[in-house]
Amino acid sequence: MEYLSEEEFEAILDEALDDLPAGVTDELDNVALFVEDRPEDGNPHLLGLYEGTPVGERGISGLELPDNIFLYRDNLIAFADDRDHLRSEMVVTIVHEIAHFYGIDDERLHEIGWG
Repeated sequence: MEYLSEEEFEAILDEALDDLPAGVTDELDNVALFVEDRPEDGNPHLLGLYEGTPVGERGISGLELPDNIFLYRDNLIAFADDRDHLRSEMVVTIVHEIAHFYGIDDERLHEIGWG
């Protein structure tokens, strides 16, 4: 895929966020979304990452640090064939990482088509 400016990438991300399936974000609480160029370990195949404590494993204090979802811009762009593919892959990646917030593991996500 061709080079995208940060503004172009953000515009496609905004579209992807609008395209998320209904209800997927309804129960999200204390979760931040970040875009980074690439993962710290340089893994070119990692498109996103959930970092935090899934809802079912949280304590009752309510004072936890925010969970984080990272999208890796360079990897997503390299993976995508075009802008439409990028937007749809962003949707899949965001849903996948949000599912980890809800405690759904990779195996189950692959079974239901969000792997």
